[in-house]
Amino acid sequence: MSEMVKLISPVDGSVYAERAAADAAAVDRAVTAAKAAQPGWAATPLDERIGLCLKALDALLAMNDDIIPELAWQMGRPVRFGGEKGGVEERARYMASIAKEALANIVPPERPGFKRYLKMEPLGLVMVIAPWNYPFLTAGNTIFPALMAGNVVLLKHAAQTLLVGERFAEAFKKAGLPEGVFQNIVMTHEGTEKLLGSGLVDHVNFTGSVAGGKAIEKALAGTFATMGLELGGKDPAYVMADADLDYAVANLVDGAFFNSGQCCCGIERIYVHESRYDAFVDGFVDLTKQYKLGNPLDAETTIGPMAQTRFATWVREQTEEALRKGAKAHIDTSAFPMDKAGTPYLAPQVLTNVNHQMSVMREESFGPVVGIMKVKDDAEAIQLMNDSPYGLTASIWTEDLDAAERIGGEIDTGTVFMNRCDYVDPGLVWTGVKDTGKGAALSQVGFANLTRPKSFHLRKEH
Repeated sequence: MSEMVKLISPVDGSVYAERAAADAAAVDRAVTAAKAAQPGWAATPLDERIGLCLKALDALLAMNDDIIPELAWQMGRPVRFGGEKGGVEERARYMASIAKEALANIVPPERPGFKRYLKMEPLGLVMVIAPWNYPFLTAGNTIFPALMAGNVVLLKHAAQTLLVGERFAEAFKKAGLPEGVFQNIVMTHEGTEKLLGSGLVDHVNFTGSVAGGKAIEKALAGTFATMGLELGGKDPAYVMADADLDYAVANLVDGAFFNSGQCCCGIERIYVHESRYDAFVDGFVDLTKQYKLGNPLDAETTIGPMAQTRFATWVREQTEEALRKGAKAHIDTSAFPMDKAGTPYLAPQVLTNVNHQMSVMREESFGPVVGIMKVKDDAEAIQLMNDSPYGLTASIWTEDLDAAERIGGEIDTGTVFMNRCDYVDPGLVWTGVKDTGKGAALSQVGFANLTRPKSFHLRKEH
């Protein structure tokens, strides 16, 4: 009997979907089909590969009305936000637009009597292990460019978002992708580790926890497979003395609490220049109080449940530890009737009087809580922003472009934002430093990470 993978909905705790995990024979069939399909797919003209990917994108976008409530049931995002259609389309179409240039041969200066160039060849079988928090966006970041580059793809989606993998498979089938080029597979952790250790996978892209990334790296040991790992963040914001305060407040509240704070690049800690601190905190708290916690299927809900009760429990524990150590909570959770311990429903919380001896300012929360600290100058802000084991994004709120570039150059991070946050620009590389992981997605660099260079050194005269 195959092990069943169950999707427990955060909306009401019911089993929303369950699927049988692939057994060893099914995994073998999937890998065999992928390996058989890859040479033909790589030989397919690039324009045709791009065209089929864009047809699949169109098919996926056409499902959006059904996908929106499915996402609410699967991981709790309110239906009012409309799913992930816009971001998926922007990223896929951008990667399609640069594919020819990014995958073109690299030709060094001419040398008489020789023809020399570097050809960007696909890696082969790419496995995407996708997370539940932005299940279409994160998976699409690798799936579309990997296929455009001539790879075949095996998608293992998170148990919390089982139906997302099926939606991708349906879209590629409607587009007429050749058999075996894209496959969705349901697997257990044990089955995944066994496949990774087999040496049959050429590249793995994983978005998830640091512990998960370490397990994948360990499973791949000795196979020489390449990998892209995005493993979390504790993304900071620095509000400078000259910041447009109303603008900063509006964007940082959204950056902290959208998707119930379950964003890889969401705002988890804020440092405010002492001259603007009180006004910023007042504005931030006032706007946070306007959120409505509730059933994500209700159009009035602006913050839904976290994906699982255990995630909400962790955030509650972080908050309680901070309060024991002297932090001040600004949100009366009784104003959010759905907030109940032992459930995934958790009100947004704003903490001050925090410091870096508190977990909430150092360890990833991945939930709707944010700590705000006062700083006296840029040097203190930089020191605190860098006092983290993570480094995905950091945002600087100022009217001084030169200052933002200077300060950004001193921050250990993958992306520096000025006057925006919690956004992925497909024209820029998506990467991180320290425990946030390794590798890169999107932009021309993303294509480079999904291909390998092959040199042609051809002597025409001898």
